[in-house]
Amino acid sequence: MIKNILFDWGGVLLHLDKRRCVEQFAEYGVEVSDELTNPYGQRTDLKDFEQGLMSVEEFHDTVRRIYAPTLTDEQIDHAWNALICEIPTYKLDMLLGLKESYRLFLLSNTNAVHWEEGRKRFDYKGYKAEDYFEQIFLSHEIHELKPSPEVFLKVVKLAGIKPEETLFIDDLQVSCDAAQALGFHTYCPKANSDWCDELKIES
Repeated sequence: MIKNILFDWGGVLLHLDKRRCVEQFAEYGVEVSDELTNPYGQRTDLKDFEQGLMSVEEFHDTVRRIYAPTLTDEQIDHAWNALICEIPTYKLDMLLGLKESYRLFLLSNTNAVHWEEGRKRFDYKGYKAEDYFEQIFLSHEIHELKPSPEVFLKVVKLAGIKPEETLFIDDLQVSCDAAQALGFHTYCPKANSDWCDELKIES
């Protein structure tokens, strides 16, 4: 009996294009590597930003130290946010429909800069990000990163849900495996795909 649905954000709802981030940095004359755009291959000091252990100011200084001391805060944020695309409106309509029958939650590995920009993609029909979900769990706010078991245990506690009554949707198999080991039902669609018609759930 599924009563709750826990959504990942990037790749599942929000479409991402990491090449745009790399290309925007290149326009500023800076070559960045996969360690900047891949959260599972990041340097420890960059991963700290996703976990909320580093301030925005410290993140800017870290990027300058690693890549280019001449970059401004605005250039860093602009290039960093270039990977953020859109949330297709049919996915937003899906959330609004599911909300009538299920408790919806969001769980994302993300940072303060990406969330400040990316949350705008939820603006639709007068709704804001907080209107679609009962609670939103962001790694930089709860200080835990998927796929650690701790992040799922914290969500269970804070949301007051049971894993066996919860469907977790994430585009990374390693995160689904971690959740499944704790008793969650899981579904792992391809990143940025139209998977809505494949979602088979019963109340």
